[in-house]
Amino acid sequence: MTVRHRSRLSWMLLAAAVVLASPAAVQATQAAQNAAQDSFTAAIQRFDSQIAADVAADGVASIVAGVFVGNSVIWARGFGWADADLRTPAGVETIYRTGSISKTFTAVLLMQLVERGVVALDDPVVRHFPEFAQLDGPDEQVRSITFRQLASHTGGLVREPELLFAASGPLAEWESKVLAAIPTTSLQSQPGSEYSYSNIGFGILGLALSRAAGRPFMDLVTELIFEPLGMTQSTFALTPELEPYISVGYANREDGTIDAEYPAQEHAGRGYKVPNGGVYSTVGDLARFAAALSGTSPMTILSARARREMLTIQTPEDSTRGYGLGLSVQTADNGVRLVGHGGSVSGYNAHMVFDPETTVGVILMRNYGRGSTNLGQAAQGLAAELAGIVSEGH
Repeated sequence: MTVRHRSRLSWMLLAAAVVLASPAAVQATQAAQNAAQDSFTAAIQRFDSQIAADVAADGVASIVAGVFVGNSVIWARGFGWADADLRTPAGVETIYRTGSISKTFTAVLLMQLVERGVVALDDPVVRHFPEFAQLDGPDEQVRSITFRQLASHTGGLVREPELLFAASGPLAEWESKVLAAIPTTSLQSQPGSEYSYSNIGFGILGLALSRAAGRPFMDLVTELIFEPLGMTQSTFALTPELEPYISVGYANREDGTIDAEYPAQEHAGRGYKVPNGGVYSTVGDLARFAAALSGTSPMTILSARARREMLTIQTPEDSTRGYGLGLSVQTADNGVRLVGHGGSVSGYNAHMVFDPETTVGVILMRNYGRGSTNLGQAAQGLAAELAGIVSEGH
């Protein structure tokens, strides 16, 4: 195992105690910092052992895990096989599908266009995307739905459209799938009244942003997010340069059968599911993205105000746990605030989470569907534990 975080953690902890009055106080502070470092290391070691055991017990493929603080990945490791048939080891450069973590990218693009004056967060979607008026619901309600509501799952839309084969078809035709899906998408509640998770809502959001900006959606994300942040292994479409790094997806079922064919077919396209589930990435690239969200990236892609808006709970049910703009927000049992997103597509799972205050975060990526590790619980649990240690160390 490689753990490369002691010097970085020391820097973080020392930053809070620059000059103290007495030698005794200095010694006490140093002792506390050393204890925090030891606890931090031990937590990662336990996590490392558990993931290794889980992947070995599952016997399917791989998990890649990473811990980051601010803009630095301080520990990362691959467990198992990126390609089980060829026995290709998984590593930190292995590419996985991120599933619904793509929604966070779409929400960032929304805020970028808001800051550029292309749209306003509370603009009605129909103002920029007239076809949205064809949504199946009361006309007045449909026309009132805003960009904010689509990005926070408070627009009242159902989870999926009723369009047959909406989630299949070539990547190049995703926009036509969205347009065909809109009349088959209904409202399940009054806009703004509740949290109702909607994949098609984010598909519509992506196309609406493209229409407002007059640019293809995938080009916008690439030019405004991937390229500025140096996310060179992130994409919507696999290129010959990236194909050697892609992990093989395995859809492992409850009956024990393992299917690699269907996940492979989906590399050609998943119908409308681009803004809500089309991003491929790596642990390192997602850490760069998370750093931009926490404001620790050397490249600023969003203002502090826009980042605060994204991390503010927009859903009405609970003021301590809910959904912001493209991000889930919750408070762990130890009081650490966690923001992030999970994702799942056939043969792949992923989770990204971080604490905005300490900027400690965890990323997990897996190239098989079901397994011993609950990625969301594991990532959130470690992030909360590590962030708690850092906070106490200060």
